[in-house]
Amino acid sequence: RVVSLLPSLTESVCVLGACSRLVGVDRFSNWPASIRSLPRMGGGIDPNIEAIVAARPDVVLLAGSTRGSDRLEALGVTVVRLEPRTLADVRRILHTLAEILGVQQPISERIWQDIEAEWTAAARSTPLSLRGKRVYFEVSPVPYGAGPTSFIGETLQHLGLINILPTESGPFPKINPEFVVRAQPDIIMVGDSNYADMRNRPGWPNLSAMRAQRVCHFKPEESDVLVRAGPRMAEAARLMAACLTAHA
Repeated sequence: RVVSLLPSLTESVCVLGACSRLVGVDRFSNWPASIRSLPRMGGGIDPNIEAIVAARPDVVLLAGSTRGSDRLEALGVTVVRLEPRTLADVRRILHTLAEILGVQQPISERIWQDIEAEWTAAARSTPLSLRGKRVYFEVSPVPYGAGPTSFIGETLQHLGLINILPTESGPFPKINPEFVVRAQPDIIMVGDSNYADMRNRPGWPNLSAMRAQRVCHFKPEESDVLVRAGPRMAEAARLMAACLTAHA
């Protein structure tokens, strides 16, 4: 009996063929469709401790930053902290979950190899004319961007793009909007909910990417795929590559 409090972990459990083991998930888990009827047990900042304990899980999967994990352990609940930030993390976590769930490693390794092969194939489809272009990927409002060391940054690099954010900024740094204006990226990638706000930021309507309409703004369900370090990262690469093709 498994409770997952991170969407990417929920998706990984299901890819390993263990959706039926889930007895509760966080409020943001929405893929695959079969898990949408499961009890919701809060999120990383507000897990519903009482509901989790009442579900009698054998293990609770959560991010290292999830609040309340110590309390769960004090109540006798087995907690496994897993926080994917890079592609290497995704592979490692897939194997870790396979071990927890009793899935043989050759199976989890084959799943990983399929994911990696599809991810690489998507990257090869990037138009040659856009390779080497400078890109800014906005993860969430405030704004926060995807740095080169994040799984998103690794995918952008694999697509042949150059991240305007410096490596030392970390995986998902908070960005000063003026930095982006000074950097003048060739391409911007962002979720629909952030796109409208961009036009109201000082100097942003004059960004070359905005003027040339080289902005990939993704629908909410697409953004879910893009910002989760999990088994759908090949799909994320395909979404990015398709947008680049449309703007070539």
